[in-house]
Amino acid sequence: MSGFVYNDQEYGLEASGAAWNLVVQRAGGKTAVVAAGVFAGESEDAALARAKKLVCILAPVGIRVVGPAVAHALRVGDLKIVPPDVTHPNFIYWDKDSTSCPQQL
Repeated sequence: MSGFVYNDQEYGLEASGAAWNLVVQRAGGKTAVVAAGVFAGESEDAALARAKKLVCILAPVGIRVVGPAVAHALRVGDLKIVPPDVTHPNFIYWDKDSTSCPQQL
């Protein structure tokens, strides 16, 4: 099983016929299936790259802030977060400098 660590959790790929199962390690050495039968026909390296992208989408790391309550800052430990003055939710990412706005369809 090839794998990677994301947000302090170990994820891995297990072969399942011509496709792959994406699993996450749990306590006691057990695994839980995140996605079954995905990335059919992909090589292990290509499937691993796609699995990393999928995990980042399924479990984003950051804090969800809903504006426009700029007068009420949020506290996470010593970190003070002032929500943006907008009428739609934003998502603050730990690994980026700015917030991202949801796409309007």
